[in-house]
Amino acid sequence: MTADGAMVATHSAEDTARRQETPVSSETAARDRWRSRAAAAASVAAGTAMIGAHGAYYGNWIVDDAAITFSYARSFAEGLGPVVQPGAEPVEGFSNVTWTLLLALARLVGLFDHGTIFGVPDYVLLPKVLALVLCGGILAACHAAFARVLVRPWPGTLAVGGLLAMTPSFVIWVVSGLENALYGLLITTLAVLVFRAVLDDAVLRWRLAVATGLLAALAALTRPEGLIYGAVYPLVVLGMLRRSSGAPVAASLRHAALSVVAFVGGTGAYFLWRRFTFGEWLSAPSIAKSQGLPYPTDLSKAGQLVSYAGAPAILLCCVFVGMLFARPPWWRRGLLALLVPLGLALVAFTVLEDDWMGHLRFATPIWILGALTAVLATAEVVRRTRGRARAVTVVGLVVALFASGSSFAVAAYDFRRAPTLSACHVADRYGRAFNGYADVLGLDRASLLLPDLGGTSMTSRLRLVDMAGLTDIRMAHLIRDNDRAGAKRYVFDEVRPTFIHTRLPWTRGDDLTEDPRFTRDYVRIFAEPGFPWPDGDWVRRDVVPDEATLERLRAYAGATAGRVADASVAPTARCGDTLGVGSTLRPVPPGDAGGRPAE
Repeated sequence: MTADGAMVATHSAEDTARRQETPVSSETAARDRWRSRAAAAASVAAGTAMIGAHGAYYGNWIVDDAAITFSYARSFAEGLGPVVQPGAEPVEGFSNVTWTLLLALARLVGLFDHGTIFGVPDYVLLPKVLALVLCGGILAACHAAFARVLVRPWPGTLAVGGLLAMTPSFVIWVVSGLENALYGLLITTLAVLVFRAVLDDAVLRWRLAVATGLLAALAALTRPEGLIYGAVYPLVVLGMLRRSSGAPVAASLRHAALSVVAFVGGTGAYFLWRRFTFGEWLSAPSIAKSQGLPYPTDLSKAGQLVSYAGAPAILLCCVFVGMLFARPPWWRRGLLALLVPLGLALVAFTVLEDDWMGHLRFATPIWILGALTAVLATAEVVRRTRGRARAVTVVGLVVALFASGSSFAVAAYDFRRAPTLSACHVADRYGRAFNGYADVLGLDRASLLLPDLGGTSMTSRLRLVDMAGLTDIRMAHLIRDNDRAGAKRYVFDEVRPTFIHTRLPWTRGDDLTEDPRFTRDYVRIFAEPGFPWPDGDWVRRDVVPDEATLERLRAYAGATAGRVADASVAPTARCGDTLGVGSTLRPVPPGDAGGRPAE
């Protein structure tokens, strides 16, 4: 028998002896089970409530990229297929398939993109409530891990909930309208399944192999880097192939292969559908963002995590985990299995291109698995220590948590004052404002070139051309190939958009605004306050009949777009009960503080 097996056997024998020495009536056992379940439910609910309380601090804010998913969900629910707006070319402008389909289902049953729920717009409430439900699932999965190791698992669950609730990076992105909560749940469930299976000596089970492969496939269809989690189960199985472990080599390889087949089958089917439907192996966002091969220097990005969470907390966690390797607990194999998905999450974070949205958007799995590992290690270290050593440990925990909490509080406050680009701001500023421009000019059909497609696609009646290439496959390829000349030919010779919106960083270097056709064919109708030339709104000269109409258009722009141009004004406010296509902004008369959207 191995050393690990001996420890497990000893642990089990001690439990059995205690049970034999202390007979328990069926009534007492039933009462204990009820109390255990009640404590589990209460700890999950309390942890979720803490996350929700932090999330409520950001008000109605939904990040603009999430609204691109909302538009695709609307199109799927209306039977239009994978289009960002009615009449558009089918393009896979989303990279979160499972989240998009989940929102489409919510729309089909009338819970999303229909109006208000309890007075709150459902495009705000539904994604946030759904995210909190998924966070409850994350904490329930963590409780299942603690229940296998700790006598009282509920304090550990509550601790993980508290750690996640105090981390702005986690809370911000799970309530942003994006897929982070679903992604976190899938990876946490995968990690806990493997953790428990290792401790139960049940790793070589075909159901587990298939389940882990399918969970990894769902993770890959929720975030592109989720592909890396297809390696979790095979790595754990292969890691057990030590001569002393007694694991049969043939059976181990067979189960690892079964998991890979389930994973490849799930992801491969979607990749084939993508190729058949769009003629591409990658989604438009993946093409436009041009994710390259990793470099050794990418490993330095792990420092961003240390800087964000605080060096004292990270150092203390590493010390605790190191102590467990120096004097292994009976569940050491489970700890090693848990470190596999955590390590893969760190690899995925370091190799991904930096994200413009800030607050470590791609670190969600790291915060969850890191908190789970840290609480397990801390509980074991505290259990082992006595007297002065325990007091020193507790003081170290308090100091580390205070340091991280102080930094987190500042980060949360700063984000609330100036959050990442809001879908409501984009819906008003670019969707509704440009709808009004077209109305002033009497245009039934018009097009708009701009870099912000989320809120715009939910409200605009204009044909949209994505300057960032996320929903335009031609532009995505041109951006990936760095073909600036080709992009200019595409815009000025083929698309010839009626309106163009330009702003930093899209007006830097040899871009569209440097082309002579831009100033020849377009005239500015609104200058973006505080931004240099040529940022602002532009219209093609040949659709403006005369100078009087141009002045009327500029006056309307100043009264509407000028009112909502500053994204820092009410950044967490709502933008109407619905995000209806064709809605406009009404000009605000003198002394009127209103100006809500006009449907």
